[in-house]
Amino acid sequence: MRALVIGFGSIGMRHARVLRELGCKVCVVSSREVDWDCSYHALSEALQKENPQYVIVANKTSEHYQTLLELENQGYRGKVLVEKPLFHLEASMPPHSFDIFVGYNLRFHPAIQKLKMLMQGQKILSLHVYTGQYLPQWRPHADYRKTYSAKKSEGGGVLRDLSHELDYVNWLLDGWESLTAVGGKFSSLEIDSDDIYSIMLKTKKCPIASININYIEKSPKRFIIVNTDQDTIKVDMIGNTLTVNERTEPFEVSRDYTYKMQHEAVLSDNVWDVCHSEEAMDVMNMINAIEEANEKRSWVSK
Repeated sequence: MRALVIGFGSIGMRHARVLRELGCKVCVVSSREVDWDCSYHALSEALQKENPQYVIVANKTSEHYQTLLELENQGYRGKVLVEKPLFHLEASMPPHSFDIFVGYNLRFHPAIQKLKMLMQGQKILSLHVYTGQYLPQWRPHADYRKTYSAKKSEGGGVLRDLSHELDYVNWLLDGWESLTAVGGKFSSLEIDSDDIYSIMLKTKKCPIASININYIEKSPKRFIIVNTDQDTIKVDMIGNTLTVNERTEPFEVSRDYTYKMQHEAVLSDNVWDVCHSEEAMDVMNMINAIEEANEKRSWVSK
């Protein structure tokens, strides 16, 4: 399998490494000089010379739309995985003649997989999500003020950066129906993007769900609490545990595990759990609704 990774920041490097470990021949496209044995500056040249079967779009979120257009215009017909979020602004899906998937890899965390299985057939009463990590600690070797996360114009902000939470809540609860939200830039971080959001929503499977995400939590946390008519289930994605009432099950999860599982699913055409482009567009619609609800201080229906 010949794979091409577009963009070679931290996430592009990870995709390239994981795909090579899976046995793919991996080339990269980057405007910079990069430490990789097969690299190009121009996407057109890479496509022509390498004829890849699988393309990873891992450049800036603000460049995703144009990259997909270029792939179409260059006649690419393989599989594409776009890093999340799909776009940085509201947009229609560009014309394309290839399969598009989106990198919401947390669906492949074994505790979330187990949670989804446990929720089947139960009446869901409430679901609560809390995710927070101090932005300056995200990328220890980079100045957080210079990363895309700090820049609203490049698709930064906690609402888009942590849209994993929006995606897996939709995935677990069969999609949102109405929501309200409060959020924005509240901390002293030197950024112009949003750093805190609190969202309350109703979904097809759950009458009340909440999602709290931030860039300011000094002790990283990422957990889900689900109350059903039978159980209380808690997933801790930092500690890699799942607790049902008082019984806790640990999971061994390496940093690359969910990325590996996601790529294996796409490459093997076992895409049942992979985020499809239509689902990712629904997350984009959800982001727009959250921003509208925050601005209007009201509920927004789908």
